[in-house]
Amino acid sequence: MYGAPVDLSFKHICNLADAWTQKPSEGLRPLKRNSAMKYISHSLRLNNNSITNIQDLHKTTSHFLAEPSQLAWLDLSFNNITHIDHVLCELHELRVLYLHGNNIFILSEVERLRALPHLRSITLHGNPIETNKAYRNRVISALPWLKNMDFSAVTQQERVMAKIWHQSNTRSQSIKDTLK
Repeated sequence: MYGAPVDLSFKHICNLADAWTQKPSEGLRPLKRNSAMKYISHSLRLNNNSITNIQDLHKTTSHFLAEPSQLAWLDLSFNNITHIDHVLCELHELRVLYLHGNNIFILSEVERLRALPHLRSITLHGNPIETNKAYRNRVISALPWLKNMDFSAVTQQERVMAKIWHQSNTRSQSIKDTLK
């Protein structure tokens, strides 16, 4: 990735507007800034906070990053997020998205992430959606280009099974709709 991550983890942030007053933690690699004092990075860590709403994500990335449209790695793990907000779908260069350890409970919301053509790695474990029997099949079916899910590789066999699951599920829904 490009530059050290902007690390706002463990800052007791409840809403993203609170993040704007925070100074990122220093990591092993120093954070570099441009002439406008924005961080030269494509990675943002907001994990281990108490964030419930991510509607201000665009403002937050614009506040901290020199190139907010180039955000490629976003860590929102271990917060109190309940929904996969549409604002995530505007991050067209996103490749890695960590959402594990939140309170996401509607599995179908994963399909919103289809708008992210470069997304290759996602974590969703530790959310209520994980208890759904079709959890892994449904995520892989919705995002067939994933290479990693929940820190494990997506295998070719899983892709085939997810495709079969999707076709079967689509047929079943079509039959139910016809019978109404």
